[in-house]
Amino acid sequence: MTRANEYTIKGRVRFSEIDHSRKMTLPAVINYFQDSSIFHSESIGHGLEFLGKINRAWMLSAWQIVIDRYPRLGEDISVSTWASGFKGICGDRNFCMKDGQNKMIACANSLWVYMDIKKGRPVKPDAEEIKAYGVSEPLEMKAVPRKIELPENMAEAASFPVCKYHIDTNEHVNNCQYIQMAKELYEGEPVRQVRAEYKKSAVYKDIIVPRVGRDTGRTVVELCGIEGQTFAAVEFRT
Repeated sequence: MTRANEYTIKGRVRFSEIDHSRKMTLPAVINYFQDSSIFHSESIGHGLEFLGKINRAWMLSAWQIVIDRYPRLGEDISVSTWASGFKGICGDRNFCMKDGQNKMIACANSLWVYMDIKKGRPVKPDAEEIKAYGVSEPLEMKAVPRKIELPENMAEAASFPVCKYHIDTNEHVNNCQYIQMAKELYEGEPVRQVRAEYKKSAVYKDIIVPRVGRDTGRTVVELCGIEGQTFAAVEFRT
């Protein structure tokens, strides 16, 4: 089914997007989703230049990503995205990745918060912006809470600094980079579901102090600062 306000990009799995198994990596899947949302905004005239002029930005608050399989090197893929709801300062957005046979192989639900960058606080998008995106039916995905519950026992791992390549156009760590940081501490079978909760933006030269916990069927990585504040929490399931 193609939705009225759906935006789609097409691609082919590149060598730079695969790992030793010749399959697309988790960060590559997430980057396709992120890129499609950026291109969608650009296509309706509400991209980075527009937002920069009015000191606004859509900031990712939470991810729920489900992966049925990782596409292989050379496979044709398409990625679609659409706004699935707006309420107050928040917007919901869905994503799906399909293979060359038009079969869905990955999908995601996401929650975004509209921010006044100059004042550093959430604001409501105006009616014109909401109308530009439109709203389509959400994907049928198992509902999960935005907040990630931490396992009872969390062990601290080696800390590391935020590097320049972690930073995006908003001058803080890109949402996919947090997941990539957390993935370095994950050991197990290929990830089939990811949840991420973003709480505070880390910036260049901040020190990340990871805490890792495991319980039945999942691994949770909490990425903290040296003063104990949480930047993001990421949950991996197989």
